[in-house]
Amino acid sequence: MAKKQVTFADIAEYTGFSKTTISRYFNHPDSLTLENQEKIAKALDELGYRKNKLARVLANGKSEFVGIIVPNLYLHYYSEMLTQLLRSYSDYHYKFLVFVSDGGPEKEMQYLDELMAYKIEGLIVLSHTLSSEKLASYNIPVIAIEREAEHICSVTTDNYMGGMQATSLLIRNQCDVLIHINVHVPENIPAYDRIRAFEETCREYHVPYELNLNVSGDSYQELFEQMRVIFQDIDSKYSGQKKGIFLSNDTYANIFLNLIFQKYNCLPDEYQIIGFDNSPIAAESIIPITTVGQQIDVIAQTTMELLVEQMNEMKKRKPAPLQKPIHKKITPVLIRRQTTGD
Repeated sequence: MAKKQVTFADIAEYTGFSKTTISRYFNHPDSLTLENQEKIAKALDELGYRKNKLARVLANGKSEFVGIIVPNLYLHYYSEMLTQLLRSYSDYHYKFLVFVSDGGPEKEMQYLDELMAYKIEGLIVLSHTLSSEKLASYNIPVIAIEREAEHICSVTTDNYMGGMQATSLLIRNQCDVLIHINVHVPENIPAYDRIRAFEETCREYHVPYELNLNVSGDSYQELFEQMRVIFQDIDSKYSGQKKGIFLSNDTYANIFLNLIFQKYNCLPDEYQIIGFDNSPIAAESIIPITTVGQQIDVIAQTTMELLVEQMNEMKKRKPAPLQKPIHKKITPVLIRRQTTGD
């Protein structure tokens, strides 16, 4: 025989509280004394109560859903960050609705409308498509990771320190010329500091350098072909010189390393390569790649802590929203591997 579903009426009768009090326990527990909360919790255990989460969503509009928007998953940083965020379920028990933002502003607006229809309680954004001002207008807790965040909270790496760590290592390793490979990054994006640190460090130590900001492409295949052109230009232009190549992420670094192997069947002494992120591909590549570790797990954990704190505040009868956005910066760690002779 099927076990009878325990109702609010059953709990009220068992505890002697009213159904209104039982409802307040589930929807606004802070409105009850700690003693009464403990009495009801004990009764739920004794009655074998099983949560009807759908009914709870319908009753209080709290879905326990968090939205995530990532630009793509072919850059290994985003896939690893997504993995770390999803692992937080065991700590916080929030479910995630994930969209890949690869269709421009109108498409991303559709994704946000879809997320809002599911009554998400919070949003994590890694894409750069919509402004932080627009995201703030949705009036839910929003955390940005490595993107413009003037009007919303954010968690980023100390990109300047990371860029300086990479550049300084290549200088210490006595490279003849240093080259930074990246996309055109707007100055209001945190990752721009990787470019700024590279340039300023090279100038401080009077080291010849080149910025190549010509990376483009909306797929791994397009990136590979663009990187092939960049590699051929560098290999020809600086033939015979010891080249220190600092790439803006590990996916680019792995592609560049593969192109070197396609031509030389090894990593010649005249090449030193450093990536950024410490995503799994850096350790798994044909030769483990030296990289600036973003501590992705720490960024994900910090993001969830900040988001959950705000979502919990919004559940109170009289929530006190943040007066101004909180911005947290995580220290990077240089991880030396074989592409810099370590």
